[in-house]
Amino acid sequence: MTHAPMTAVTRESLDTFVIEVLLAMGLPEEEANIFGGALVFSELRFHPGHGQGVKKLRKYGDRFSKGLIDPTAPFEVLKESPALALVDAHNGIGTVAATRAMRLAIEKAKVCGIGQVVVRNSTHFGSSAAHACLGPDAGCLGIALTNAGPEMAPWGGREGVVGTNPWGIAVPTGLGFPAVLDIALTTAGKGMMTWHAAEGQPIPRDWALTPEGDETNDPHAAMAGALLGIGQYKGYGLAFMTDVLTGVIGGGGYGLTPYADPTRWDVSHTLMAIDIEWFMPLDEFCRRMDDFAEMCKTRALRPGFDEILIPGEQEARRVERKTAVGIPLENPALDDLQALRQELGVEAQLEVVGPWEDTTL
Repeated sequence: MTHAPMTAVTRESLDTFVIEVLLAMGLPEEEANIFGGALVFSELRFHPGHGQGVKKLRKYGDRFSKGLIDPTAPFEVLKESPALALVDAHNGIGTVAATRAMRLAIEKAKVCGIGQVVVRNSTHFGSSAAHACLGPDAGCLGIALTNAGPEMAPWGGREGVVGTNPWGIAVPTGLGFPAVLDIALTTAGKGMMTWHAAEGQPIPRDWALTPEGDETNDPHAAMAGALLGIGQYKGYGLAFMTDVLTGVIGGGGYGLTPYADPTRWDVSHTLMAIDIEWFMPLDEFCRRMDDFAEMCKTRALRPGFDEILIPGEQEARRVERKTAVGIPLENPALDDLQALRQELGVEAQLEVVGPWEDTTL
């Protein structure tokens, strides 16, 4: 698929720029570093159509200025045991709350072998992988779950009731990158439909429904309707249970509640860490993971495929490539960031590499 014109900027300049913009928006330094790091993490790893990344800066700035998200909200631990914690995020930045929750889960895992933190009264937490990948950095398996606004239809229905409810699972390896599963439980999100609409391309018919409940390949009709789950009824079942594992058990929002009130998003997350050293030495685990990866990658190929990848390998290659040659930004998004810089009086500048000529994203 072709893509709209894009321009590459250096990773180093984008790192600095994003944090300076967030500081100018009123975020404390720690919050700006957590949130800014997660936005660039997403920009590096994902296709622009996924809707994550730095293009969200202006939208977040508007939400901060209108009081819809509190960028200085406390991270309040309501209840905890050696292995568990329940946290109120007080309608703060979901990315920040989830990062702090995963750090707390890791601390507990180092004591108990496993740690789990449930967060309620939060907001959109960005990429699941950004939080899950904190686990491998600490010698743990990292698991990040969240619920979201009701965009997915229940199996047999045509109105949304559960969210994309993404999962992130990150596992250390000896391959130079962690194995990472980062998936929405819908076949695709509306960001990819927006991308296809802009490109004038149809979408697969198993992505979404029209408002009348019919499958469609028209991205415009799909954006007006409900999303479909991965694996048909299986995706709905997984999304349903994700609401149970986050909002229902945490005393927070679930189903139709998240995002219903723009002044209190009521999103819920669950962050888990499992200490690998409880089971075996980390080096042995990584050796076993590498062996498992080799088993997968050396299977016979299907027609039309050049190689077999393990989860997270494609994203690791994106990070390596973009770090080396520049991070591509859609030209309207880049123009908006430059305008935002002027409006906020930010001194940091984006270093432009040049047009993004690579056809792969």
